[in-house]
Formats: sequence, structure tokens, C-alpha cells
Amino acid sequence: MNGRRALDLDPLAVSDRFRLFNFTRRDDHVAYLWVLRAMDRLRAVHHVQVDSDQVAAALTELSELYDDVPTLDGNLRSRLDALYEDRVVHRFDDASRAGNLVRYRNRQSVYQFSELGYWAYTAVEDLLEARIQDANLSRLVFSDILEDLKALAAANRAGQTEQVYRRLSRLDSVMEDMGRRSAQFHVTLGEIVRSTDTSPDLFLRYKNALLTHMTDFMAELDRYLARLGRAVHEVEDTGLDTLLARAVEADERPFMTNAERLDEWARRWTALREWFAADAAGDSRAGELRGATRTAVSGVIALLRQITEAQRGGVNRATQLRHLAEWVWGAPDTGAAHALMSGAFNLRSARHLGGAHDDAEQISDRATWWDAPGVELSISLFRTGKAPSTGVPQPVRANAGARVELRRRQAAERTAEREAAGRLLGSGAYDRVLDEGETRILLRLLTRALEARTVVAGQLGTASGASDTVMMRLSPSATGSTVATAQGLLHLPGFTLELGPATRRVRGAS
Repeated sequence: MNGRRALDLDPLAVSDRFRLFNFTRRDDHVAYLWVLRAMDRLRAVHHVQVDSDQVAAALTELSELYDDVPTLDGNLRSRLDALYEDRVVHRFDDASRAGNLVRYRNRQSVYQFSELGYWAYTAVEDLLEARIQDANLSRLVFSDILEDLKALAAANRAGQTEQVYRRLSRLDSVMEDMGRRSAQFHVTLGEIVRSTDTSPDLFLRYKNALLTHMTDFMAELDRYLARLGRAVHEVEDTGLDTLLARAVEADERPFMTNAERLDEWARRWTALREWFAADAAGDSRAGELRGATRTAVSGVIALLRQITEAQRGGVNRATQLRHLAEWVWGAPDTGAAHALMSGAFNLRSARHLGGAHDDAEQISDRATWWDAPGVELSISLFRTGKAPSTGVPQPVRANAGARVELRRRQAAERTAEREAAGRLLGSGAYDRVLDEGETRILLRLLTRALEARTVVAGQLGTASGASDTVMMRLSPSATGSTVATAQGLLHLPGFTLELGPATRRVRGAS
């Protein structure tokens, strides 16, 4: 639900937050993790700012409970300073902790979790606590969501501001938890399916419970989905703007303005609505989850059939790999073993291609390969490693049949044009509707005449255009003229046209 806010961060902010995880990449990352665990243990008893001696005492207490706590050998302060450089903790100088002059002369530093540093630490702990046994689809949550939606609608009608805020907050938490659970479950299911080649016993051990869990979830979702969609619309019918305004009024986050709170609650309600209320195409996130679960059930059943048949026949992925290992071991030489492994796993040598851009000056020297525009490469260079060439000139191939067909088409078109020109000359251009062929001849002659016209004493004079059989003359006219064609009326303002037989080639004729 709230993951979309991460998309608003710029690359610099993302880099700063990734820096908080630098302690996981150090050589002694386990020691840094136990230092943070000790600080978290002190934070739980309201010791917010602690010095190195308090952290060492907390580590001693943890070592009595867990055998994996490392011995830091007096390097605790340097590790705390490294965490300060990574911005996981804050460091303050507190002279009041000095009990004597010697300790006063030495630096007396206290450390405290930064806000983002604590989030980074808890994210690492959540990752370490993840177990396959925790994956599940919460089918019992749908009744609670329906009850909360109905109570939210009633509270908005009654004007109960605090109750509206409580119900909205609970719905937001429940939806976030359900989305996280569903995503985790399908990722875990994919991991189980992927690992069945090496450990089918794990899949067979949980297959019955897995199928029952998914079918029960789909049945519960089918039973509540329509009612949840109607409940969402009932809440909106009570006044969505009023609902969000009341939620903002009861929201007590002091570091956000009213506009930011309103935008936050509107975004949360939109995410909740997308879960259950169908859009114009009839889709919803709950429907997509149902479809994904149904597909997963089909995949589990197909995989179960595959494993059962493999065990019945005695041939599976493990036996195939064992036979391949025996063949490789029995190969006559190293080259044959490499060839056998390459053929079995479809291994090929890497081929890297590159080229220069047509306009290299437009590409910055600091641009990465990811951001720079691509360069077109030829297929021959990719397949054979050789640059393309034009090759030897190819002989001209005569195609007598195609030429005969082209000449026949040209003769037919020329005959049709002459017939249309004869009709145009015999019947004239006015007081009738010209067909397609006559219109093309008229427009061609009109174009030639307009290109040949001249201006005499500030006025347009006559102009003419001709073909092999017809000549058109444009004469100035105060009223103009109009020619009716199959495509519509052709208006000639200020001109009339006269048609006659062509006696000689004139300017503008082809």
C-alpha cells in the first residue's frame, strides 16, 4: 500500500538510503549486526543514547543467551564510529559522562539510532527472520474487511470523525498485510516448485496442506468478493470527500500538512478501492489474485503428476544428473568432457559486440552503457563475427514476362486516358457530371494551365494547357464557373475554361 512512495525519491536520495546497508557488506558484517542488536536491546528498555561501555554490557548479556555472539576485542568504538559514518547511528559528545579528569580528556561519545538507520536494521532483521513456514494466504481476513467497510460507512453517515479514522487506519493496515502475505506466498510457492528437482520430498510433504490452503482461500474470496465490491461503493456513496476530510481531521501526524495528509489518505483509499471495486474492464486486484492462485493450483497439480510419474518410472532430474556425471567421469580426455558438458547444458562461448554511433559527438563521454542509445549491428557480425560487405556485383536478371505485363498495363491505361479525353472534348466540361477518368484529365490540364498563366498589367491573362488530344484554355470571367465531378463541385472563381483539339505543343504540356 505504501510502497509507491519509494518511487518519488530521486537517485541521490536512493543512494543515500542504500548507504545505510553498508554494514551488511563489510568483512565482519556479523559483528556489526550484533552491535546493532545490542543497541536495540538497550532501546527496548528506553536507553536511547548509549556509550560503548553500555553496548559492551549488552553484548555480554546477549552472549549468555546466544553462542553466536562474537568477541570484539576492544574494537567496539571503531565499529560504532563506522556505523556513524554509514549514518545508521548518530554520535554525540557528552562530557557529563566523564567521571574523572582522564575520561574527560578522552572523547566521551554516545550513540543513538537514526530514524532511517533503525528502519534499515529492522529490514535486515525481517529478512533474517523470514521462514518458509510463515507464508500463507489470509482467507479469514475478508470477513473483517467487510465488517470494517460497513462500520466505516455507518460512521461517515453519523459524522463520527474518530471512528472514521480508526476504521480507515485498520483497513489500511489489513490491506497492506494481505498484499504482503499474498506476494510472499506466491514467491515462496515459486521457490518450492523450483527446488523440486533437487528435493521432491519437501514438496510431497506439504502438497496436501498446500492444495487445501489455496482452494479454501479461493472459495472464501469468491464468497466475499462481490459483497466487498458493493461495500466499497456504499462507503463512497456516503461522501468520499467528507470521509477523507474527517480522516485528515483526526490524523495526528505533526510533521505533515493538511494537504499532505489529504493526499496520503486519498492515495490509500484509491489503493483499497482497486483491490475490490472492478474497473471499466471488470478487473480488480483481488480478481487478479484469484486468477494467480487458480493458476498456481493448476501448476501444483501438474507438478505433482510429474513427480509421481518420475518416481514410478525411476527417472527424474537427480538420476539424469547422476548418469551425466558418470559419462563425464568416463570421458577419454578433458576436451571430450568439456564437449559433453557444453552439449548437455547448452553452453556457448560469450560473444561481445560493439560499434560506434553515427554521431558520436551527441553522446556524452560520461554516459553509461545503460543510458547511452543503442547502435545497430548487422546480423552477419552477430552470427559469424565478420563485418558485412557489399560482395561482388550480382548479374542483372531479365524478366521478360514482367516487362510484357507492365507494357500491357501501360497500354491499357493510355487507351483509357485517350477515351476519357475524347469524351471530355466531345461533350464539354459544363452541364453534366464528369466521371473519374474525365476528372483526372481535367485536373491534369488545369494544373498545366495554372502553371503557365502570366500576369499582364497587374491582371491575370489567359492560360492554356494541353495533352496529346485536348487543349484547355482558361479565360478571365467576372462570374467564374463551376464544374460538376463525381467527387463533388469544382469551383473556378474568375475563370471559365474552353476545350478544343490539340493542334500543337504548348507551354506546360508533357
